[in-house]
Amino acid sequence: MTRIIIFNLMILAAILFSCDSNKSKNEPGIEHINHTQTDTLTKHLKPFKEDLPTIGLLMYNGVLTTEVTAAADVFTKPTENGNQLFNVITIAETANPIVSEEGLKMIPDYTFENCPKLEVLFVPSAYDMYAQVHNDKIVSFIKEKNKETKYTVSNCAGAQLIGASGIADGKKIVTWIGGGEQLQKDYPNLLVQDDSLVTYVEDGKFSSSNGNLASYISALNLVEKMTSPEHRKFVESYLYLDRLQNWKEF
Repeated sequence: MTRIIIFNLMILAAILFSCDSNKSKNEPGIEHINHTQTDTLTKHLKPFKEDLPTIGLLMYNGVLTTEVTAAADVFTKPTENGNQLFNVITIAETANPIVSEEGLKMIPDYTFENCPKLEVLFVPSAYDMYAQVHNDKIVSFIKEKNKETKYTVSNCAGAQLIGASGIADGKKIVTWIGGGEQLQKDYPNLLVQDDSLVTYVEDGKFSSSNGNLASYISALNLVEKMTSPEHRKFVESYLYLDRLQNWKEF
């Protein structure tokens, strides 16, 4: 009797194994699913390529999220053929997570100590710039990086850090709407533009904007200068900017 039971169990096991085998041929198995998940998690990562220009996005606690993500949004877009054009990195004083004004936690790619050579430095703002303007390490970092950058960009009250660093003395600059008068008093060597009329201004290697969504103007103008008008149009189409310009409600 025992032998019969054992024999029946062996037959049952063989049947189950056969069903499992047939199922695996017709349906994705665990290995296939894991492979797909891995691709989903890593295919968006952009490697740092030594031969590409590097765009540095400065960050600090209280930074306005848009003024970091706008430049990232524009400069990480590939060519129409899918080729990477730039390295885009975030930089902060330490490796600790940064918490933006909006509460978004972001981990910087590099610190002031190990930041690679930059072609461009974007200097964003916060609603309260006191801590940043009085942080000698941030101001010194901007000064040092300006020696190697081809372009330095400030958005919104990031202009205060440009003023504190002294790197754009004698140059035109614009800040947030309503902040120009105080900026001129604090940094009389800057040529502060009328922020009620001027959204974006260039002067040599320096450019600046009112910030927030106007930070896209800074990024798009610069990406055009560093690539071509055709690539700018491609990036704008990638971002659906035409939908914002022609917003219709039905």
